[in-house]
Amino acid sequence: MGRKVLVLNQDYTALAVCSIPKAFLLVYLNKADLVAESENEQLHSISRAFPMPSVIRLHKYIYMPYKGVILSRQNIFRRDHNVCQYCGSKDDLTLDHVMPKSRGGRTTWDNLTTACRRCNSKKGDLTPEEANMPLRSKPFKPSFIMFLRDLGGNLESSWIPFLGKREKAMF
Repeated sequence: MGRKVLVLNQDYTALAVCSIPKAFLLVYLNKADLVAESENEQLHSISRAFPMPSVIRLHKYIYMPYKGVILSRQNIFRRDHNVCQYCGSKDDLTLDHVMPKSRGGRTTWDNLTTACRRCNSKKGDLTPEEANMPLRSKPFKPSFIMFLRDLGGNLESSWIPFLGKREKAMF
């Protein structure tokens, strides 16, 4: 039951992702409607079988003033597919400031990238151009929808109408 369920607001906009037990509880307590269910799996109690939720919609509208992705080490790694953006290695990963902090670089989505320790040391206090180490992809801030869509590996087909298809160089 490690799969996730897409939670929609009352107006069918993507709100969050939750666990199957949490989604089932929301539907069972009449706090949400089942919008889409798993085609080949069910939840079983001792005497009954229930559809396994894939997408649910809340009955009450939840006001979300800011839907942003938190800047964190793990989210930077996830955005960069856990790959060094200089050499492509997947080992011994760290964060690198594209414009070094000592030269005024800030800790932002657009200035942080994934780098292996070797490349991070080699680049040192230089920009990628000065170190002759071009980035494989330009750092960017992922959108909330992109984060939800690309969070967990396989994109459920029932989520596509609400999130859109995954693009090639996405988060």
